[in-house]
Amino acid sequence: MNAVTMTPPTTGTTTGTTTGTTAGTRTALPTAPPTPPTTVTPPREMPAVDTSGVGVLDKTSMLLGVLAEGPASLRTLTDVTGLARPTVHRLAVALEALRLLTRDVQGRFVLGPRLGELAVEAGRDRLVLGAGPVLDMLRDRTGASARLYRRQGDLRVCVSAAEVGARGGPPSRPSVGAMLPMKVGAAAQVLLAWEEPEVLHQALRGAGFGAATLTLVRRQGFAQSLGAGEAGVASLAAPVRGSGGRVVAAVTLDGPVAVLTRTPARRFAGALVDAAVQLSEGLIR
Repeated sequence: MNAVTMTPPTTGTTTGTTTGTTAGTRTALPTAPPTPPTTVTPPREMPAVDTSGVGVLDKTSMLLGVLAEGPASLRTLTDVTGLARPTVHRLAVALEALRLLTRDVQGRFVLGPRLGELAVEAGRDRLVLGAGPVLDMLRDRTGASARLYRRQGDLRVCVSAAEVGARGGPPSRPSVGAMLPMKVGAAAQVLLAWEEPEVLHQALRGAGFGAATLTLVRRQGFAQSLGAGEAGVASLAAPVRGSGGRVVAAVTLDGPVAVLTRTPARRFAGALVDAAVQLSEGLIR
């Protein structure tokens, strides 16, 4: 009888996931890469607003309340307010025609310039009424335009100003009633620096400065920026405080770098802080 030689099957080395065997050999499949975590932006909530019992006014107030928190698309306005889309569209377009709303470069609705103009009239209180002489003196002392800003949601509104025009001409930058974003500039930094952490977290999204900058502002008591709103322009800002030390406004100096220099605080911080203290004292007397 002839001898029969038995050959054992060959076992292959595998990595990753395997399939069944063919002739004793396993075929390896590549391991799928892990799925990255998905970042979910929390939905916006409807802010608390007063009601009048007049339907169209209450709906308008709801829209303005949402937009006071920042820009919003038609879909966002509909989702947050719970109003019907045709109603939201009709009201938003009507408010836009009245300049109470406008749109940003992305087509989202934002608060319009007419609100800034109305805010100036509504804000003619002790601070605004007493600001004129202080800003005039600050302008004359420094040779730069002096302005007073208040925050309105995602915007800052100029409520008083003592302007310096280019070569004696008209002012080259926005004046009383102008509404500017809270994302850039020394005034925005001062108006945000002493806010609560949850407010800061939201406000710093997309801003041209970060938490470290605001920490520095709180430590030194003022903010400065170069070219944040306009190329070649320097800006310096200090807080105006009301009762309890709460920041209620920002007083600023704006002017060409040739006037304020690239480090405006070195030369003008003392004069600006003096003006801020004067304005604050006028509020708490």
